[in-house]
Order: sequence, then structure tokens, then C-alpha cells
Amino acid sequence: MKTKIKVSPGTKRELRTLGARIREARLRRELSQSLVAERASVSVQTVGRIEKGDAGVSAGAYAMVLQALGLLEGWGNIADSLGDELADEQLRKRAPKDAS
Repeated sequence: MKTKIKVSPGTKRELRTLGARIREARLRRELSQSLVAERASVSVQTVGRIEKGDAGVSAGAYAMVLQALGLLEGWGNIADSLGDELADEQLRKRAPKDAS
């Protein structure tokens, strides 16, 4: 049995934004949902759910649709400015004292 994941309101909002942008990209390219579905190897219903930002659709399906639209490149590049800042702080704490 599948475990139901509780999705936060912020995550739902971001998925709706992503879905809307995917839909806009498809329309700008003048592609039908059925053509994108065929190219992405997903159903037309899945494309529709992605365009609505459905959290129940797998990340893989989102990625396949992005690839079908030519938008996959760079999708996995997550800017982690907080993580970078924390790592820099740890480096400053561990830096050896000047032996002069």
C-alpha cells in the first residue's frame, strides 16, 4: 500500500507555479498535450496533472515532460546559498592559526 505524503502549502504553491510554467512553455511551442505526452512517454492525463502542479505525480514524470519540451537541462542545479554559507562558516572555524 502506498504511503500518503502530506504536502505543505508552500510546496503545493511551487508545484502549481512549475506546472503553469510548463503549460506556458508547451503553448508557446504550439504543442498539444497529447504530443508532449507521447514524447515524454506519459499519459495525456499525467501531462494535465503536471500542468496543474499535482504533487502526486512523480518527479520522473515532471522531468520527462521537461525533457520533451527541451527544458530539462539545468533542472537539477539547486542553488544552496544557505548550505554554502554554513560550509564557509565551518571552514573558518577549522582554519589553522597562523604560525608566524
